[in-house]
Amino acid sequence: MVEEQRGERIAKFLSRAGVASRRDAEAMILAGRVRMNNAPVEHPAVFVGPTDIVVVDGKAVAQPERTRLWRYHKPDGLVTTHKDPEGRPTVFEHLPKDLPRVISVGRLDLTSEGLLLLTNDGALARQLELPSTGWLRRYRVRVHGGVDPKKLTRLAEGMVVDGVKFGPIEASVDSVQRANTWLSVSLREGKNREIRRVMDALLLPVTRLIRVAYGPFQLGLLAKGEVEEVNGKILREQVPGLGK
Repeated sequence: MVEEQRGERIAKFLSRAGVASRRDAEAMILAGRVRMNNAPVEHPAVFVGPTDIVVVDGKAVAQPERTRLWRYHKPDGLVTTHKDPEGRPTVFEHLPKDLPRVISVGRLDLTSEGLLLLTNDGALARQLELPSTGWLRRYRVRVHGGVDPKKLTRLAEGMVVDGVKFGPIEASVDSVQRANTWLSVSLREGKNREIRRVMDALLLPVTRLIRVAYGPFQLGLLAKGEVEEVNGKILREQVPGLGK
């Protein structure tokens, strides 16, 4: 009740407004890039009310809009970042111009493709990325060579690779095409390059990786590069507590 009366913390406000994730918003505050009512914001515990004016890098931030979510079919060859220091093409440079500012729910690396969820609400992105949300991420993975069933058993038991512990991964053989094998792979954690790292450790180099589902949301027949908004009613049904 007290927080409702005072508004919401500024990092959460910036996250919901689609400016950045809550963690990145906190970093922006500490870097002196955020002002409220013409005064610098010095820590993320500041509360924002409905009449307060928040400015980031000299630009006013509008009050957060209703939470929205989009499905996007990411092609390979794009990095999931707003600005790449190496100058590589990014996902956000290739989105339709009429799309509002969005952030991704998790990432797909440069050579990975398939379903990438986009939202205008950083708090929602963070919620859906947490392993505690329990959403299964499903992939089709092509590896070079044949696959010994014992290796799939190791995946199901969880593995430690280069000192990093990866949780259980479900994998089954879909088809064998000459020197390649297609696998169906499911996991809940989604650590950085998780599938590629565990497959490399099993001497099964990944030659193609396509995400086909993230929780209840499917890639379906979405064409490469296409974006489609998730119906608001469906979003509220799939994300309890989201509200209107």
